[in-house]
Amino acid sequence: MAKHQLKQLLGVGFGVAVTIGGTIGTGILRKPGPVAQQIGDPVLIIAVWLAVGVYALVGSLSVLELGTMLPKAGAWYVYARRAFGNYVGFVIGISSWLGSVSAMAFGAAVMSEYVAILAPATTPYQKVIAISVLLAFVAFHWIGVRVASQAQEVMSLLKAVGLLAFVVVCFLFVPETPAPVAAGTMQTVAENGIWLGVLAALQSVFYTYDGWHTAAYFTEEDVNPNRNLPRSMVTGVLLIIGIYILVNVAILYVLPIPTLAGSKLAAADAVQVLFGPGSAQIVTFLLMISILGIINAQLMFNPRVIFAMARDGLFFRFATHVNAGGTPGFAVLFTALMSIAMIVSNTYSKLSDIATFFFVISYASGFASLIRLRQTEPDLLRPVRAWGYPFTTWTLLLASLAFLAGVVIGDFSSSLYAIGFIAVSYPVYLMIRK
Repeated sequence: MAKHQLKQLLGVGFGVAVTIGGTIGTGILRKPGPVAQQIGDPVLIIAVWLAVGVYALVGSLSVLELGTMLPKAGAWYVYARRAFGNYVGFVIGISSWLGSVSAMAFGAAVMSEYVAILAPATTPYQKVIAISVLLAFVAFHWIGVRVASQAQEVMSLLKAVGLLAFVVVCFLFVPETPAPVAAGTMQTVAENGIWLGVLAALQSVFYTYDGWHTAAYFTEEDVNPNRNLPRSMVTGVLLIIGIYILVNVAILYVLPIPTLAGSKLAAADAVQVLFGPGSAQIVTFLLMISILGIINAQLMFNPRVIFAMARDGLFFRFATHVNAGGTPGFAVLFTALMSIAMIVSNTYSKLSDIATFFFVISYASGFASLIRLRQTEPDLLRPVRAWGYPFTTWTLLLASLAFLAGVVIGDFSSSLYAIGFIAVSYPVYLMIRK
């Protein structure tokens, strides 16, 4: 029986690290430019980043009730299945798993692009590099949870220190020549209007915050989830909000809005203004650390979804195997192989476009599950209760549904793939049940 049970080895330090590592990726260094183009006003830019951060913080305060009430691996899947039954649980579980599989494939592919920037001779071998990165992580994780968790703590610390160092540098160093002001980059706001610009910016920022709930995937392996999960999630989310706001303020301090609006990699452009051409490689190196940290986190939490589903008879039984180190090894390998298949087939880019749809559907299902379980199982032991319930939870649910509608309207062609998946999910569910 032990070979199908996860081990309780994790604590607060890992919970904070995996929250930061599972959330902060390349988005904070790449998205400030598009957000500036969509809005064009520094105050509104900071307000958008802060608004999504508040959503993540209040969301975490609701998820705390679910995570401590149902301390099992799988997070959104576990809550949806308990509240709405096997089929809804299956849809949410597979949706969140596929979203993260495509995001991991995208991260590995971007990692290979940055390797090619630093070593141009590797350009013809980008797919090989991306696949090698994933396989190396599989081998590393196979050793055990303790090693993988310690690596996550180190990578998250390096990531946070690197971003804070970037902020300090932006304020301490004065460029010899001011940043050039680009012309003709603010047309989007003028043509589409400020409110459509804010909506588009919210969608851009929303993706960068995905991962705020990551610690909830590991409650089954936490030595004391009732005590540790609240500390992990709240501390992690507050640190993420602080880092995101500081980085944006630093970039706005160095780059004029028109220049920022035309930037594809704002952090690198800011560093080049301060230290001249060639210095952007520092940011490239920081991006690579960020990607490694987020891939490590994804390869830890995502296999636990199909592990939990398999344990409940909603996925293939091989995914329930846990090795001597406490890793659900076959679930990790299968998850990585799916990402590799997306890289080989070049489908990861299209699937990453609809990952936001899957993520928001998972958020909405979590808030709906909390409301449902309050009604159907009021006597269930709740070590931590959602702050501000029912107002906050209903507000988050409605905001998630509104945002989901905005995602569908904003990118209808991509969203059709996600809607199509849901449409065919029931026959797949019946097949796997058999």
